[in-house]
Amino acid sequence: MKKKPEQMGVCVRCGTCCKKGGPGFHTEDKFLIETGIVPLKHLYTLRKGEMVWDNVRDRFLPTETDIIKMKSGKDFRTCFFFDGKENRCGIYKNRPFECRVLKCWDTRQTEEIYSKNRLSRKDLLSDVRGLWELLEDHQERCDYEKIRCLVENFEGKGKADALSCLSDIIGYDTHIRILLTEKGAASHDVTDFLFGRPLRQTIGMFGLKFESRENRSWLRKIG
Repeated sequence: MKKKPEQMGVCVRCGTCCKKGGPGFHTEDKFLIETGIVPLKHLYTLRKGEMVWDNVRDRFLPTETDIIKMKSGKDFRTCFFFDGKENRCGIYKNRPFECRVLKCWDTRQTEEIYSKNRLSRKDLLSDVRGLWELLEDHQERCDYEKIRCLVENFEGKGKADALSCLSDIIGYDTHIRILLTEKGAASHDVTDFLFGRPLRQTIGMFGLKFESRENRSWLRKIG
């Protein structure tokens, strides 16, 4: 009978971990991005306060910091750099820190470093004058804690005001992405790294759905 990796105590390069999603980045990985080994277009940001699945605690929790993640490939989950035909990592010699410490048969080291020294947008972009100020403004105006408070007022007397504020926030988030690409300041495929995932999508974590039709847009409760 063929032994499993956890029985062998060694990586057999089965690709299972790569197929479960790309890694988060830590300060040890900064050089991978600065040297272009991992281009910005292959990254996206989970902004502070966004609800995400915590692999260590095994439940959804709001992020305490930015989490820069690797985008997936065509199947919407597998790490972008995983070559399914060859069953190998395309940047194995320069794989991110989380990948280097991962042992599927013993996750203790992964759990230990999981929330430590996370790489942030500030670490990478704070010296880019103009752009960093724009990202700070976006973070303040589209803060997830602010959105969470507005959603709590979505029922009752405060609904109209909450709905108006939420619509304005989502409208701004959408507009700033378009504006930046139209002015040639950034390509469309890096906006999810710069501004995090679009609020049109992530608003779903609060039980709301954004819809638009014929130049009209609105929010509604899911279910």
